[in-house]
Amino acid sequence: MRSKRITVIGAGPAGALLSIYLAQRGYEVTVYERHPDLRRVRIPAGRSINLALANRGMHALAEVGLMDRVKPLLIPMRGRMVHTEGGPPQLQPYGHKPHEVIYSVSRGGLTALLMEAAESSGRVAIRFNHTCQGVDLERHRLRLRDDGKEFEIDFDRIIGCDGIQSRIRQAILQSASDHCEEEPLAHGYKELSIPAGENQSFRMEANALHIWPRGDHMLIALPNLGGGFTATLFLAQEGDPSFATLCDAARLRAFFHQQFPDALALMPQIAREFFHHPTGTLSTIRTRPWHFRDEALILGDAAHAIVPFHGQGMNCAFEDCGALNACLTRAGEDWDTALAEFEDERKPNADAIADLSLENYLEMRSSVRDARFQLQQELAWRLEERYPDRFIPRYSMVMFHRIPYAEAKRRGAIQDETLDALTASVHNLDHVDLVYADRLIEEKLADMNPP
Repeated sequence: MRSKRITVIGAGPAGALLSIYLAQRGYEVTVYERHPDLRRVRIPAGRSINLALANRGMHALAEVGLMDRVKPLLIPMRGRMVHTEGGPPQLQPYGHKPHEVIYSVSRGGLTALLMEAAESSGRVAIRFNHTCQGVDLERHRLRLRDDGKEFEIDFDRIIGCDGIQSRIRQAILQSASDHCEEEPLAHGYKELSIPAGENQSFRMEANALHIWPRGDHMLIALPNLGGGFTATLFLAQEGDPSFATLCDAARLRAFFHQQFPDALALMPQIAREFFHHPTGTLSTIRTRPWHFRDEALILGDAAHAIVPFHGQGMNCAFEDCGALNACLTRAGEDWDTALAEFEDERKPNADAIADLSLENYLEMRSSVRDARFQLQQELAWRLEERYPDRFIPRYSMVMFHRIPYAEAKRRGAIQDETLDALTASVHNLDHVDLVYADRLIEEKLADMNPP
């Protein structure tokens, strides 16, 4: 039956999880992945970067019954450990409740677990080293390359989880005569590492996301289970400083010695890694439509690639998978209805988290150093305690709740205005006028209902 055979392009976290959802609905799924099986080969630098798993992603993993198997892969991060120039690192908690943490997880480890779960269903076959070369939606033909040879196969229904350069997106746009907006970020990234100490010990605080904010660039590091950290330098592609100017080992070491001396002391292989690892690019993708009739769909980065500064790329993609599953249930497996509903529901939320992620880059590389930012964060927690049915900090709405991203953005903008007004002339939390806060929240946040 046509409706029971589905082709998925891409076996990354989103494609693997989606295939599990579909298998549990009784579909027969074939997944084509352009890379070798990461369970049998070493992951190249740039694809092994750690991911941040938060509430939305965990909800999807729990829906398919995998959260208990994922837990041993996770390292909780209670907040940002901010390494300022000249001072000791300071922890800025993500929230003020015990459960408000995010989790560092190996991309490779999580993807391998999802692949195993998909294949063990008996309904999913993953074909590695198969690169999608093109799609003819009218003829239902998929062109693939394997071991240097190109060939075509038929498909019944196809779903693209094939990332920012998605071939399925290209085919949908050609068929729909619509457009795709790509917003390149002027900054790129380079994956580095901080190795473990003796007996796989952590050489920095393990339960934090470490960040070295420097205004127009930053270094971050997420913990690994083996005691080391995956570090990522975010820096302009051109200008000074930039990846273009860090062209030899001497300049690289001088830059790190000036900007990140405590990190440099923990990175014995920095020159080898820096010049061996690729420099990654970052972009935001906004496209529509996401589907073609009931025959083709894109989700995850293929539909809405975002910059990584809110830790929501994977979480948003996992939420996509759960949302599609729910749409299929409501539509009684009517794919035409389900895909239209899915796009209408998810597109505004994808645009919202794209905006929030870009805004969070400024916060991470600059604002976290600002005393007013820290005051407003403390005030936001105080207001959440005082008005739990009205005020939830924007970061918490995104990371620790499942409030739609578009709603979190709307509420967050109103709350930011409120925090600005309450801290305009004070420098201490005890001096905030809570009577004024009562009035502002009654005026501005009256329509806020508990999530």
